[in-house]
Amino acid sequence: MNKTGTKDRTRTGKKKPPSTEPNKKRPSAAYGKVFEKIYRLVQRIPRGHVMTYGQIAKLLEERYSPRLVGWAMHATPHDERNIPWHRVINSQGAISTGRVILHEPELQRLMLEAEGVVFDHRGHCDLSVYQWSPRQKAARTKIEKLKKDSARVRARKK
Repeated sequence: MNKTGTKDRTRTGKKKPPSTEPNKKRPSAAYGKVFEKIYRLVQRIPRGHVMTYGQIAKLLEERYSPRLVGWAMHATPHDERNIPWHRVINSQGAISTGRVILHEPELQRLMLEAEGVVFDHRGHCDLSVYQWSPRQKAARTKIEKLKKDSARVRARKK
């Protein structure tokens, strides 16, 4: 028996294969806080854009792995926030949920295509077109603010 009181082996003594059922448990408290950070970032991804697992991991700046981001997306709660989990893809611009959502392996791609994301014949989208970065948005906002401020200054001088 293992720590949870269940058997680790079959009747023949062979080790049981890992379960193929998705884990329905809520993440532990330690992961819960990290997952919430990830969900807040994912909620900001605009419709018709994507981010990669690795990109999100880097933005968190706490040495989290892209795999952890994948776990968070797999454990996305179905609540009133409607977290757009489908907007997170792999670094090649392809979906990675086909092995996870066995009953509908193309669901993520269909959801993205409904938002205007185009995939090529290999199943990849062009990240130079569809990838979104909150830092780029912040930089654009800062530039727009500077332009408005300089326009006001010029208007006062006249």
